[in-house]
Amino acid sequence: MLAENRILTFTSGRTTFVNTLCGKKVLAGKNADDAENAHIEEGVRIRPVTVELELDEEGTRISLTIVDTPGFGDQIDNEASFGEIVGYLERHLRELDIELMRRLSPRVNVIPVIGKADSLTPSELAESKKLVMEDIEHYRIPVYNFPYDIEEDDEDTVEENAELRGLMPFAIVGSEETVEIAGRKVRARQYPWGVVEVDNPRHSDFLAIRSALLHSHLADLKEITHDFLYENYRTEKLSKSVEGGTGTESTMNPEDLASQSVRLKEEQLRREEEKLREIEVKVQREINEKRQELLARESQLKEIEARMQREQSSHLESTNGGIEKE
Repeated sequence: MLAENRILTFTSGRTTFVNTLCGKKVLAGKNADDAENAHIEEGVRIRPVTVELELDEEGTRISLTIVDTPGFGDQIDNEASFGEIVGYLERHLRELDIELMRRLSPRVNVIPVIGKADSLTPSELAESKKLVMEDIEHYRIPVYNFPYDIEEDDEDTVEENAELRGLMPFAIVGSEETVEIAGRKVRARQYPWGVVEVDNPRHSDFLAIRSALLHSHLADLKEITHDFLYENYRTEKLSKSVEGGTGTESTMNPEDLASQSVRLKEEQLRREEEKLREIEVKVQREINEKRQELLARESQLKEIEARMQREQSSHLESTNGGIEKE
């Protein structure tokens, strides 16, 4: 069994401590004999060293990464050293999220979120959002970034997608509890210092991401999944089978692969034609229904007009008859 751990060392006596802890020489001691370069301040340096240690007779081992920080505390002003070490920690504490997004992105639409956003202050949340998006850009992780084209899309679409893109990663606050505020019940989290409302845009991005996932961008997400992600996955699997994978697909030659690709394209075209026919039938049915409604209304209007004419004629006849009698 192999576990992974990480130790950051920057205290005095760290070399002796680490070597004693590991039971062997992992870190080299500082060379104090170089008098000519003793006055040079190189600054703090980050040196990770990974070793495997056997913990017991049963063969339990751990993979231990020692992050040495030579140069820490050697300067009068150590502010830069603090920043260097904190920056290293922030980068490596996010490694798991980065690796997860990288592995998921070829298979699904990835939309980054920050959970339990109410545990962060507004400034901390803003900084966290900035760091997440910097990582996504640095590692070139393909996330769903609410695409739009200023030249082709209408003004409302551009404005909506630009706003959603600006919210990423979405700050999420979740709760199944309801709290009564000013006579209305809302989903919220109750704290001694106040209430965080799930559906309040000032407190959480929940409404925005919910609307995008379940309404405004649902069709686009499904289309990308089917036309891009699935096609890439299928091509990848078929390519592996041609190169010598296992199973019945491994016997497919390039001609068979090409034929299968053509059949899949034809099937896709057939489904699209069926959808178009369904839309055409639906539109024609709606037109017929509207025509029947118009005809019915026209008939009603004619009937009302005829009744009014009859009533007017009857009124004139009764009026004329009264005049003749006089």
